Amino acid sequence: MDPRLSIIDERLKEVKRIIAVSGCKGGIGKSVISCALALQLSKLGYKVGLLDLDFFGPSDHMILGAKLSFPEEEKGITAPEVCGIKFMSIVYFIENKPAPFRGIDVSNAIIELLAITLWGKLDFLVIDMPPGIGDATLDIIRAIKRIEFLLISTQSKIAWESAKRMAEMLKELNVQTIGIIENMRKSSDSFIEKQAKLLGIRFLGSIEFDEKLENTLGDLSNFVKTRFAKQLRKIISMGKFK
Repeated sequence: MDPRLSIIDERLKEVKRIIAVSGCKGGIGKSVISCALALQLSKLGYKVGLLDLDFFGPSDHMILGAKLSFPEEEKGITAPEVCGIKFMSIVYFIENKPAPFRGIDVSNAIIELLAITLWGKLDFLVIDMPPGIGDATLDIIRAIKRIEFLLISTQSKIAWESAKRMAEMLKELNVQTIGIIENMRKSSDSFIEKQAKLLGIRFLGSIEFDEKLENTLGDLSNFVKTRFAKQLRKIISMGKFK
């Protein structure tokens, strides 16, 4: 058994809830939702952390406009504070350079990052998950016993099938699913809501496609004012994350 797993338990013992944002499919907006969710929870007065575990396409630092200075180190790595939330990402170590991890290297990097990061007391830790169902996802589920999943899908049937496979796997592993959010909605089609109900997953709501969102990335003062952010805030205010 990897001794770092017990260290991870120690690092996370003062974190009340750990929410993994996933959906298996790339390009569904999980990184933007992860960042917006962390920011909105922080604005509600919660102590929040954000961990970007998408090693192959880390982007949370760009969305937040975070500076890439190396975090402080003392008996572990202290997650730097960005915009009122504690933030950790692989980019602090690779400096936006390519990270050609393979197989066991990915697993080791994930476990190591979880083991060295000091979070302290948090109400929520939001994790931006890597796409797909593979070693990375299974390693995270194995390492974090209290993890809960927030699933993301678009109206695409392909995106839904990916989210469905994730939901079915989580059920088999007895991992809690908070529900599913439909992102970038472009029509009144209720396909995702109907499919979620058939699968027995809570449908948390829809976020319409916001053509102005892209221009606000890295500019948080305008990012939080977008239609996207307001609709996510409405979903959060309905009590689904309490």
